Amino acid sequence: MEFVPVSLLAASVLDPIVGALHELLTWLAQHLGNYGWSLIALAAIVKIVFWPLNSMQFKSMLKMQALQPKVKALQARYKNDREKLNEETMKLYKESGTNPLAGCAPLLLQMPILFSLYWAVIADKALFSKQTWLWIGTAFSMNSPLHVLAANLAQPDYVLLAVYIVSMYVSIRFTSPAMDEQQAKQQRMMALISPVMIGYLGFQYKWPSALILYWLSFNVFSIAQQLFLINRYHRNPAPIGPHPELAAEALAVSDGQAKNPALPENAGVAVGANGASGSRRRRRRRSKR
Repeated sequence: MEFVPVSLLAASVLDPIVGALHELLTWLAQHLGNYGWSLIALAAIVKIVFWPLNSMQFKSMLKMQALQPKVKALQARYKNDREKLNEETMKLYKESGTNPLAGCAPLLLQMPILFSLYWAVIADKALFSKQTWLWIGTAFSMNSPLHVLAANLAQPDYVLLAVYIVSMYVSIRFTSPAMDEQQAKQQRMMALISPVMIGYLGFQYKWPSALILYWLSFNVFSIAQQLFLINRYHRNPAPIGPHPELAAEALAVSDGQAKNPALPENAGVAVGANGASGSRRRRRRRSKR
């Protein structure tokens, strides 16, 4: 199978990756007997290769979430001093061994593969127009009403697109741990908005079923990985970083403002500090006894 560059961007930047994906898909198809199964196998291979980075991303996310109460306490304490807030926040990240950018690395490294696969399919539609998978390419799919099913892997399959949309919702809604209600609310909104956007783009641009099959497979493997990581690391998250009193301050701020909306933010911080020192005094008295 000869690779044909489809754009200046692909030829100059992604061409080597696109060509490598062509070769890998061809090799997998020769052993699996079908390009549909080779796309699923490719998604599994990519997931396995990036497993360590994705695990690092998940652990970094948990650390960032665990630090949020302390970050909020710093924001309340230094709300009028932006420079001091930035300094103390970076100090908190450094002392706790947390890198705010660590979670972006796996995504950025996988993006070239995502775009390259798109070009790999688009560049050789003639090949994928001869490929079938399960119901795709059967007599039933060729005679489906309104052409909702694909006759080959180069055509759009709207049933497959619908399954992919559902997988997007499940992935965002149920496999992304949230530490507070605000974060959970944002995730619920994203779980609705993202699948709607995916559905619109897939229908508007008539994505080939080969692309949808790969993305769906990758999403399913991602969900399985997230559930594994949640079960392993998120059931009993350990306290992260120094300054435990900051967490008490953040809790006091939220509790104080909830009970008395007119209470200023710095009053909550003071209450938190007094509460923390009071807790220390009680511990000293218990130890003397």
